[in-house]
Parts: sequence; structure tokens; C-alpha cells
Amino acid sequence: MNDMQVLTRYKAWADEVFLSVISTVPGAELAAPRPIVFGSLIRTLHHSYAMDYVWQCHLLGKAHGLTTRNPEHCPGLAELIENQRAIDAWYVDYADSLAGNEPAQSVDFEFIGGGAGRMSRRDIILHVVNHTTYHRGHAAGILYYLDIFPPTTDLPVFLRQHPVAGS
Repeated sequence: MNDMQVLTRYKAWADEVFLSVISTVPGAELAAPRPIVFGSLIRTLHHSYAMDYVWQCHLLGKAHGLTTRNPEHCPGLAELIENQRAIDAWYVDYADSLAGNEPAQSVDFEFIGGGAGRMSRRDIILHVVNHTTYHRGHAAGILYYLDIFPPTTDLPVFLRQHPVAGS
């Protein structure tokens, strides 16, 4: 298994473990205003999903249609979890589909805030995994504030539980 396959599987696992705890948080607490950039726990999670979608579109060479990193429409938790599971599965399948020199191929795109960008497919996947980990940390901080202990989603824990991934 190559690094992209391991990382996309790790992300799918970490998202699933984390969202299983998030699903126990009362709706009022999910939407309550918080002193973080996206304004609430659910909007932070939605931002993470929305950016997964943006990068998916970049990889596919299609328009994503978003004009902000904090989309106005934020789905309910059940829909967000369903969407996150689906896009995580897409990234696992995508990493599995890349062969030969494809991971090193450059992808040209436009940043939502403006400006041209270019990254390899490998670097985009690395960014998607890293970006989600970053915002999962924000969400974990909110859970601690709510006296809810977030699950451990560290890569070494995943590798211990899924030894084939790390070989």
C-alpha cells in the first residue's frame, strides 16, 4: 500500500471515529456560537467537508461552484455525516486508482480567495488529509469545552488497529 492509500484510509477512519462522538452532541451545542473562525462546531465540520469537495473537484478538473470557504448553507448533522462518509470513500477509491506517474501529475486550479494554484495529485491528497486533521483538532477543543472526551484519532493508533495499512 502506498502513502496516499494509507493516508486516505487513515482520514476515513479518523473521520468515522470522530463523527461517532460528534453524533452524541446535542444539536444546540453543535450550532452554538463559538470563538472559532467558522463560528460553531457544525460549521467547522462543514468547512472541512466543503474543502474536501473543492479539492475533489480540482482533482477531477471540474468547477466546484463555491465562492467562500464558509458556505452559507450548512446541512444538518445526519446529512453532513453521510456526505463526509461518501467523500472519504471517494478519496480512498481515488488513491487506489492512481497508477504509475499519476500521483506526480500537476493539477492547475483557482483558489477560492483568488489566484492560480498548481499542486501534484499526491500533494493535494496530503493537504486534504492534513487540513481535516487540523480542523478535527479545532472541533476536539470544543468537545473538551463541553466536557466530552474526543476519541484518539492519531495516525499511530490507526496503524496499530490496521497493520496492513502500515506495511
